[in-house]
This record gives sequence, C-alpha cells and structure tokens, in this order.
Amino acid sequence: MTVDVVIAGGGPNGLMLAAELGLAGIRSVVLESLPEPSQEPKANGLLGQVVRLVDHRGLHEPLTGSPEPPRPNNGYFMFAALPLDLSGLSPSPVHNLPAPQQQIVGALTGRAAELGAEIRWGHRITGLTQNEDGVTVEVDGPEGGYRLTARYLVGADGAHSVTRKLLGIGFPGLAQDRATSRTAHAEVPADWVDAATGVLHVPGFGAVRPFLPVRTEHGGFSYAPLPGQPAIVSTAEWDQPPAEEPMTLAELEASARRVLGADLPLRPAPGGTLLRRLPGSHTRVADRYRQGRVFLVGDAAHVFAAGGQGLNIGLTDAVNLGWKLAAALRGQAPPGLLDSYESERRPAAVRMSLLSQAQSALLAPGAEVTALRELFGELLGHQSTVRHLAELIAGSDLRYDTGDAHPLAGHFAPELDLGGPRLAELARTGRPLLLNLTGEEDPALIPQWTDRVDVITARCPNAPAALLIRPDGYVAWAADELDPVARQALRTALTRWVGEARR
Repeated sequence: MTVDVVIAGGGPNGLMLAAELGLAGIRSVVLESLPEPSQEPKANGLLGQVVRLVDHRGLHEPLTGSPEPPRPNNGYFMFAALPLDLSGLSPSPVHNLPAPQQQIVGALTGRAAELGAEIRWGHRITGLTQNEDGVTVEVDGPEGGYRLTARYLVGADGAHSVTRKLLGIGFPGLAQDRATSRTAHAEVPADWVDAATGVLHVPGFGAVRPFLPVRTEHGGFSYAPLPGQPAIVSTAEWDQPPAEEPMTLAELEASARRVLGADLPLRPAPGGTLLRRLPGSHTRVADRYRQGRVFLVGDAAHVFAAGGQGLNIGLTDAVNLGWKLAAALRGQAPPGLLDSYESERRPAAVRMSLLSQAQSALLAPGAEVTALRELFGELLGHQSTVRHLAELIAGSDLRYDTGDAHPLAGHFAPELDLGGPRLAELARTGRPLLLNLTGEEDPALIPQWTDRVDVITARCPNAPAALLIRPDGYVAWAADELDPVARQALRTALTRWVGEARR
C-alpha cells in the first residue's frame, strides 16, 4: 500500500500532525503500537503559547467545555516551586488549559479521524528504508507483518522512538538517576480541600495550591484536581533505594510523609487507581530532526526532566511541520521550506532544555540549593525577571527568522480586535492569512496569491497596516504602512513562505 504520510505514534503529537495534514487535504496513516489509548496519568494540560495555538484550530472549546476564548494568567504561577507573580504583566504571555492527556488524545483522535486520517491501533514499525522518492516501513500488526510505502514518514513515537533509533539519530543530553517520581490517581480527605479555592490543607504541613508544586528539603509534592477526573497526587524524592515490586498507594503515602513531614491519607480513586513510579529523569534533544524523507516530532525529538513542557513543545512541532509537509506534497513548497522545520523547532527545544535543567537544579535537595532558592526568590520580585521567565515558560521569547525586520515578524500573531470574527476563528481553515487592517479594500495587494492566501480586510486601531500570518499562527511579514517598499517586502515574504506567484 502507498500513502502520502505515515506517522509512527498515535499520541497527542502524532494525532495533531494527522489533523493538520487532514486540514490541508492530505490523508495519513497513524501507526500506534498500543492496542488502545494509554490511560497513564501523564500531562495535566497545556501551558503557554500552545493554548492560543489550539484555539486557532478550534480545539480550545472541546477541551475546556467553554465557548470563552483563552485568557492570560494574570495571577499566581510557579517557577521551580517558587512563586511567580504574573499580576504586573500586561498582558501576561502565560495561558493555562487544565485537561488530562487522555482527554487531549480523545479530542485529537476525533479531529484526525474526522479529517480523513486512518488510525491503526496495535501496529508498530519494525524497520524502514528510504530513497529519493519515498520511505518503506516494515510493520508488525495484530494480524501479522506487512509493508507500507509513503512519500514521507514522521516519527512521533515517544522518547524511546523506534524511528529515531532505526535512523541512527543521536539523542544527546543529560541523564540524572538520583530522582524517583511517583504518581497516582487518588482521593485525599474531602474536608482537607477548600471548596472555594481548591487548596489542599495538610495538617502538620500547611497549604498546597492546586497544580502548583511545592519543594521541601526532602523532595517535591503536587496535587492536581482535574475537572471531572480523579485528582493526581505526585511526589519526587532523591537517592531512594531501587524498588522491584509494583508501586502501591501505600508507597505513595509513605513518600508524601517523607517529603511533607506529615501524613496524607490517600484512597483509591473511583474506577481504579493508576500508579506510576519513574526512576531517574532525562533532558535530551535529538541532534537532527530530519533525515531524508523522515522527520521527528515531540518526545521522539526532545524530552525534558522538569517544567512539564514536553507536550506544549511537541504540539507546536506538529503544527509547524504539518503545513510545510502538505505544501511539499502538493508541489507548492518553496525551496528550503521543509528545512525550516528543524531550523525553527530545534532551537525551541534547546531553549526549553535550558529551562528544564535550571528548574531541576533549583528543585534539588540540600542547604546550598535552599540558599540559591532564597536569592532567586528575591530576583523574582523584579518585574523584568518575571517577564523574562514568563516569556520563556510560554515559549514566546523565541523568534523565528522569517526574513522580515518588523517587531511582530517571527512571533505568534497578537490578539487583534477585527470588529467581527476573532483571528483564531479565521485561522481554522489552516490557510495563510493576509490581514489588511487599513479598512480599505485593496485588490492589487496580492492578486497572484489569492488561490493560496485568504485576504481579510478590517479596520483595527493601534495595529500595523497589514500582517501576513502563516498557517501555524506566526507572523511572516508586517508593515506599519502599505508603501511601495512594504508591498515589495510582502511579495518577497509570500514567495518565501507560500511559493511563486501564480502566472
């Protein structure tokens, strides 16, 4: 069988890519080695710029259950279990979307299938070969082995990626074997939880804010009461003896007692308790994201020990690659477009690995770390420091090289009052958008590209005269006035990101 794209891995990143390809009219086959979606407690939601990105795809409401658009977090946040006060930032770059990974996978599975993706559960890649025309994969399925040929293969098959290993792509980074994390779906005493704030009050320790981890001299603790789901209780400790037996809820209680210095009774969550023990942690970035006709996205390309940013980076990878791969398959990709996937997304992972390692260092045990945290806490009293960290956490500090010098170019498109549908609603076609914000129709603006670019005319005070927005939501070009120089720069940007003008 021959297909356009095979995606190895049916987790959130692989499914997001399948949906992006489907939006562009490209059908894919997703091969997932698990027989059904995993029920392990992994990510607890989305954080940062990716929240606005899923809104651009119409996924914010299905994940939140609310028609309200994303709102920035202008309140309380954390960096390495230190308080980060976002209230002085206007606007705050940090957005939060609490949702368990199972819910995210469910929403993306439905979206990908709706857009034409074929998802095969219980199928795993065992081998691959490629040439200048395509990639052939050997697959082991429930009914035996078979061969599948595609024009492109994308490895979204996790930290232990078979795709990456078959290609021989290096995965350098830091491995740390001192930490042991434990996680479970569990119920805490109901009368210990403040009904108004969700704060967990542990007698003998104090208050634990929901979703915000605490660090003590003995480890870390977090409590995540996800809406409509069993709460997730987690601990992290250092230099624990290795354990061979399966984890139990009693083991998590004992760990919480060591970390908090107080007892926290836990009961199994309704429907069964999911238990997970992870020894050690890793922060790694693949040394390349592409080899021939094969690409890596998500955890196959990067893993982070701390910060909870893996899913946010991975989904952004998928959307960045999706429209570029679709353009190549349609024969419309400008030179270098596919190569820009790695040049844009690998620096984002390297940047996030810095954040992860810094937080790991600040969460470690020891009096010297406590002193460092005290000093760092003083620095967090400065708005410039808070702004710097907030942008790093959100992923908004990174600017793509789009070839345009305007301050907005290379950044995710800002919220704009267009006097009608929101920008996120206009972006759901997955096509490039040219926003003419002068309020005056201009048929001569891009006549040769209107088959590939949607032109929106609106009047927007205190905004640039026009912006060209890529399908992934990033600004490729902007101008404060539409003079001849700006119009020529727009044509250059369109040629670079959309392709040659129609003749």
